[in-house]
Amino acid sequence: MNKYVKRYLIDAMSGMAQGLFASLLIGTIIRTLGLQLLRVADIVPFQFLVQAGNFAMNPNVVGAAMAIGIGYAMKVDALVLFSTSTVGAAANVTGGAGGPLAVLFIAIIAAEIGQLVSKKTKVDIIVTPLVTVLTGSLLTVMFAKYLGIAASSVGNIVMWATNLHPFVMGMIVSAVVGIALTLPISSAAICAAFGLVGLAGGAAVAGCCAQMVGFAVLSYRENKVSGLLSQGLGTSMLQMPNIIKNPLVWIPPTLASIITGPIATCVFKMQMNGAPISSGMGTCGLVGPIGVISGWFEPSEKAVERGLAAINPSWFDWLGLVLICVVLPAVICWALGALLRKINWIKEGDLTLA
Repeated sequence: MNKYVKRYLIDAMSGMAQGLFASLLIGTIIRTLGLQLLRVADIVPFQFLVQAGNFAMNPNVVGAAMAIGIGYAMKVDALVLFSTSTVGAAANVTGGAGGPLAVLFIAIIAAEIGQLVSKKTKVDIIVTPLVTVLTGSLLTVMFAKYLGIAASSVGNIVMWATNLHPFVMGMIVSAVVGIALTLPISSAAICAAFGLVGLAGGAAVAGCCAQMVGFAVLSYRENKVSGLLSQGLGTSMLQMPNIIKNPLVWIPPTLASIITGPIATCVFKMQMNGAPISSGMGTCGLVGPIGVISGWFEPSEKAVERGLAAINPSWFDWLGLVLICVVLPAVICWALGALLRKINWIKEGDLTLA
């Protein structure tokens, strides 16, 4: 793999996703838990959970966490890494709805330029932060707003198209985001950058769950319970070495995503109105389903910006969530896997995790 592709597309995006997870996503989970517990009793510990969630969800905090994640993944020097926090906060706030994309581009450039001067002078403690922060700030002033608008526009187009043609777009979004989740790139970062919520976000959740639950069930014969948990609650990316050896093993999860996507958008009308990053997480730590649930009761800022509101979920909504995220991917991949094993497209050991 080209070293620049790995450094900027794979490593940096993965670091950005981890930063989002450690700030916006965990903050959303904590805040949602606190709000639901406050329905039971209005006491200080539950109020604290809401406050802690708000701290983590602050746009400045989220931007700093993303930039630090990017710098850490790029293995930059310490002073460069710490300086990117300022750059990330500025870029995320200035970028608005598409802030994550602005952070990705600006933090990478600022980190690389900061790295050029790092440890090159006797006053490194001043020069390195100065160069990194000024570079990032200049790029933020010049480009962050427009990068944010571009990312937000792409997300709006995808969501508009999904609302207009839920069947076709349900298949496309589910398949593409699901495939991105299994590839060594970050589907979570992609969904966050484009602010993917609503029906399109629901289709993305369906695709990611199809890949993770699908591979977990498909490979149970080889990997047993440990493989079921590591893929079903961890990541389907573990199967990439096996996919390279035999691409046919990717058929069942991908077909499952193509099937469950339109079922999510057309039958259950499942929407992801939680944090957009949740759209690209699937069943990793159950973040995808939790995001859907949190969006029912308290839509994220991105969802509210797009006119989406809280709902009182019915039994049908809960049924759809369970079927789309767990049951259907498991059943479809089990059936397709049995068929492909029978015709020898998938052989014994093809799905064994290293």
